[in-house]
Amino acid sequence: MLRPRPSRRRSSPRWIPYYRPQTGRDEIRQVADSIRSGWLTTGPKVGRLEERIGRLVGARHAVAVNSCTAALHMALTACGVGRGDEVVTSPYTFAATGESILYQGARPVFADIVPETLNIDPVAVARAVTRRTRAIVPIHIAGLPCDMEPILSIARRRGIPVIDDAAHALGARFRGRAIGQISDVTCFSFYATKNLTTGEGGMLTTADTRLAERLRRLSLHGLSHDAWKRYARGGTWRYDVVELGFKYNMTDVAAGIGLAQLDRFPVMQRQRRRLARRYGTLLEGCDAFDRPHEVPGTTHAWHLYILRLRPRVLRIGRDALIEHLRARGIGTSVHFLPLHLHSFYRKTLGFRKGDFPRTERESERALSLPLYPGLSTRDQDRVVEALLDLVRRYRR
Repeated sequence: MLRPRPSRRRSSPRWIPYYRPQTGRDEIRQVADSIRSGWLTTGPKVGRLEERIGRLVGARHAVAVNSCTAALHMALTACGVGRGDEVVTSPYTFAATGESILYQGARPVFADIVPETLNIDPVAVARAVTRRTRAIVPIHIAGLPCDMEPILSIARRRGIPVIDDAAHALGARFRGRAIGQISDVTCFSFYATKNLTTGEGGMLTTADTRLAERLRRLSLHGLSHDAWKRYARGGTWRYDVVELGFKYNMTDVAAGIGLAQLDRFPVMQRQRRRLARRYGTLLEGCDAFDRPHEVPGTTHAWHLYILRLRPRVLRIGRDALIEHLRARGIGTSVHFLPLHLHSFYRKTLGFRKGDFPRTERESERALSLPLYPGLSTRDQDRVVEALLDLVRRYRR
């Protein structure tokens, strides 16, 4: 394997991180306000964040939780997924998607992807559905919506709920409708690297009132309605545990960060789109990479900018390219290592290399570049210049 040459400079080049959170005075003010108010756990700020996210995506109900993993777990529980059931999803995803299914004693049944979009293939979904399927979980990779119409059609014919893993997709739209109002339940992530962050956090959205009420109960130990208000004036100490729930509630401290982020969300999304388009323009003439795919009729949330190395163009592979970029002071990442190839899934569920060839092929050549609102065009130019220089140096 070819290795980066040692730099001739005496000092290392200035580091361009893969991601840098966009937080400042407004977030600090909101957190300080929560501390001064005495509401450190679930309180009025959580309610305001739920209301605003609901309006943003056009959903009737929004329920805040402490992670997207929690949201997925709760959604599967509320939709009745249990032991011995099957859930159809993509192997091109992070660990949380599979974990949430396994928590229920259900089995993830993987459907391969569309190579151009990296999203789950509706044709493969149709083949994967059986009489034991109790949910379909599409994942909107990088912020590009899945092809939802055929997925929803398959689900409706079978009476199967669709639970969106929209960890990347706040701000995305499919044929004029926001992700968050299309499926039975949608699960968002507000992790530190996401387009909108609460540090750690997540949100479920749904149009189903009864489902929303159950999600609220599940998020806080299965306690009766508005149990979080029991320490507020006018609240009551008396409550009931009506079902087995979880400790998944969001705190007001986290919600305050989210409220500050929401004020800037449209601006941050415009910056992401501008930087993504600029990457596309700067890399347009380079034949070493396949650039991210956009689909007419959709709005990409641009959580990630995933390049893919074209086979046999360079004398080095993706892993070596990452190390060369690191040596030049540029952080990158890989989204994702196929879920079915991790040792736990191999040992526990019997998956093998070759089971989902499109996922495996695309993962092996995927490379995520820095993309965040605070990335300067000067730093973006440096990322692209390094890539193009490495292409010239290691071309076959």
